[in-house]
Amino acid sequence: MSIEDHLSLREIEIARAYAAGDTYQAIAVRLGIAPSTVRTHLATIYRKLEVSSKLALHDRLAGDSPPPDTDHAAIISELALNLEEALRREQAMAQVLRIINRSRGDVTVVMEAILSFALDLCEAEFGILFDHHDDARYSAGHMLGIPAPFRAWLRTSGRFAVGQGTGLGRLARQREVINIPDVRAEEIFRTDDPLRHATAILGGARSFVAIPMMSDDRLVGAFTVYRQNVRPFTDQATALARIFAEQSVIALENARMVSALRRDATAR
Repeated sequence: MSIEDHLSLREIEIARAYAAGDTYQAIAVRLGIAPSTVRTHLATIYRKLEVSSKLALHDRLAGDSPPPDTDHAAIISELALNLEEALRREQAMAQVLRIINRSRGDVTVVMEAILSFALDLCEAEFGILFDHHDDARYSAGHMLGIPAPFRAWLRTSGRFAVGQGTGLGRLARQREVINIPDVRAEEIFRTDDPLRHATAILGGARSFVAIPMMSDDRLVGAFTVYRQNVRPFTDQATALARIFAEQSVIALENARMVSALRRDATAR
């Protein structure tokens, strides 16, 4: 039987893109679906084709014969995807460290890479790295995948104050991870809070997690990732976001050190 006999047209499109090296995030953006939907399709594809790796998927798409039938196809497909995702996490962390080391203080390049990896591995649609200022206000320092209306609101707002009931307000007060299952389900959504309105309506966000970015005991920012459907971030996804937040702080500190060295060199 051919691939077309096993898979739908959408599954074939996703299978070919993934086998060619595309990430969940890249496939999701191109097809207009959530990264989590891409993963669900891949689990089904692995099960239907009875493959247990991206290489095997590539070979199967190229016309290789399927392996003998197994009663454990669903379990094998899930384990295979979990293993591949673990390898992707390790590769992403190594790549982030390489980018930081080679950035020469170009924090924009580093932050775009960190956000890109974070969105892919955390299966989120968009992300924002908020700077926290000494006047207790925030500003959007770096963004990726943001819907245009929300981006425009953030740019226009510049440095803005946040209500205590917002995710950023609670993060500033508690200095802890804020994981909100549904931004529209909280009481603050039914008020006139501008940040929550912009997040939910202009950004279309539903589930949201914010990680405090700490330099010693000082809050320097918030690393935030958003999903546009109600699918709360698991402990594993939150732990991943925390690692990326820590890498962001390292990148910011490196950029400040490079800038200071350049100023000193100019002064001489």
